[in-house]
Amino acid sequence: MLNIPYSYYLCSAGQCRHMDEKTISDFGIDGFTLMETAGTRAADYIEAVTEQKSHGLFICGKGNNAGDALVVARLLSQHEVDITICFISGTDSLTQDTSKNLDLLKKLDTEINIHNWDTFAPGEYDFIVDGMLGTGLDSEVREPYSDAIKWINQQECPVFSLDVPTGLHADSGRILGTAVKADYTLSFGALKTGFYLDQGFDITGQVVHCELSFPNKYKKATAYLIDQEWVNANSPDVQTPKHKYDSGVLYIIAGSEGLTGAAVMAARSAWSAGLGAVVLITPKGLLEIYEKNLVQIIKKPVGNTSDSFFEPSHLDEILNTIKEKPGAVLIGPGLGRKKVTIQFAQQFIQTYNGKLIIDADALYALGKQDKWDKPQAAEWILTPHPGELQLLLNPDFGDSYERMMETCSTSKEKKVTILSKGLPSIVATTSGQSFITGYDTRIFARAGFGDILAGKIGAYWLTYPSTKLACFHALLNGYEKAAHFIRENERGPEPLDII
Repeated sequence: MLNIPYSYYLCSAGQCRHMDEKTISDFGIDGFTLMETAGTRAADYIEAVTEQKSHGLFICGKGNNAGDALVVARLLSQHEVDITICFISGTDSLTQDTSKNLDLLKKLDTEINIHNWDTFAPGEYDFIVDGMLGTGLDSEVREPYSDAIKWINQQECPVFSLDVPTGLHADSGRILGTAVKADYTLSFGALKTGFYLDQGFDITGQVVHCELSFPNKYKKATAYLIDQEWVNANSPDVQTPKHKYDSGVLYIIAGSEGLTGAAVMAARSAWSAGLGAVVLITPKGLLEIYEKNLVQIIKKPVGNTSDSFFEPSHLDEILNTIKEKPGAVLIGPGLGRKKVTIQFAQQFIQTYNGKLIIDADALYALGKQDKWDKPQAAEWILTPHPGELQLLLNPDFGDSYERMMETCSTSKEKKVTILSKGLPSIVATTSGQSFITGYDTRIFARAGFGDILAGKIGAYWLTYPSTKLACFHALLNGYEKAAHFIRENERGPEPLDII
């Protein structure tokens, strides 16, 4: 069981409402106090990242999101910040706590400029606070809110969205017609799944978690954000092996004529992750290519010198090779899609009872079966890109939230770990949990990066005791190396740059 800090829980709008309601009704902290806490956290952050004596515009709706904004405005006004407030729908139908905060604001001895949108004449501002619509939005934004969003997105000053950028679906990350493009999103109580799914990446800016007084017993997550800190804390210390075979052997079944580069990249990636022994199993006709390009890798050729792709006749020879030393198997990179190769891959997958990573063309072979299940004693990690995932699961995913939920359901049902590549990458486990990357994965969408990732997963699976830790470390290692390369070169990496 992983010990994951609550700050990495990703919650739906419904889960956030549940935490809020239970804290108020059962625990006894009233909504006004929670609003004051949220506003205080946000005000502290905004003050820390903006210039002194600045001028802030607060654009408010009529719900509790506006109440949060009014708390921020009141607190900042006491720190020499000029405050202008614009209510999109007027002030006649504010929620009770929001109305109370407006009354408090009016009691101050500082000048606060308060306007309605229909009579508002915008000026020059140092920052804007978006307090229009919160997590409850589930339909397209209407006028005049859509007009306000359009105006906000045309401004050059920093924009702070409270809890969620107005117009972003808090669960799915879809833009509901139009949405505020925030520079900062100050998320109250919990991070929202929609920040890291689909369009959420592009409009949330820097996400800041603002802790509220929710008791831990009320905190439930839809998914978890993969982060190096808690992954390391949950990973055992790695012992330096005394012998090259101490950690086990990663056998890689990969490559075919014209596709040998995939096998080379997967093998190099596994080797660079510190694994003591990597064995590339190859059709004998391709051996010369690998001898030139993979000097440090053990090669095990099968078949005849005329063979340049795998076929069913190689199966027994390969199974006997794998029995020589314990370890794990990666099958798929550059395997090709010849009919006999698909038949070979299907037979191997259904025969092998050990640790197996199924990638690339092997996933295609798996998905071409009418029904697929793993052998009972086997452990599987599947690494599909979106097209391969659709072939395996069949449904037409409307968005990444549906992709996450379907992948999670399949992983639990089939008792396999699935690393679904895309934006974001999603790791779904046999227990029904989902873990997602919190960084932009689009730079890894080009050919070759999947082979690098598969090699890393294989190496880390023999280093750490679980499928999920193998996937987490592989993803984080690739991200760390890509980020370092970009800092040093100011351009995106090629696949070999992140080995």
